[in-house]
Amino acid sequence: VEALLKNYRPEVIAVEELFFNKNSRTVLAVGQARGVVMLAAAQADLQVEEYTPLQVKMAVVGYGRAEKRQVQEMVKVLLGLNRPPQPDDAADALAVAICHAHSRQKYNLHMSRMHT
Repeated sequence: VEALLKNYRPEVIAVEELFFNKNSRTVLAVGQARGVVMLAAAQADLQVEEYTPLQVKMAVVGYGRAEKRQVQEMVKVLLGLNRPPQPDDAADALAVAICHAHSRQKYNLHMSRMHT
């Protein structure tokens, strides 16, 4: 993760908030990976923005209870891809990035209106 941060030099890290899954192994693995990312972001002094699955689905599909396939299809459409990103985790990560981009766009619009 450190090497990726040094190579791409992002201004902010966007992550999806954890939700509790029936599969404890999945929750543990995701939690560990998320912890590594959060630590690397802190060490690089990067801001971390967190989004709930509902927020991500709303930003990408427009419906908070959208199915995984609907999110993947919209990621494909929004990014002009020939097929949905694979593996599924890649589509999920891109959906979080799209959500963050929408969130920043709304924030910037709000701030510009406040200063006019």
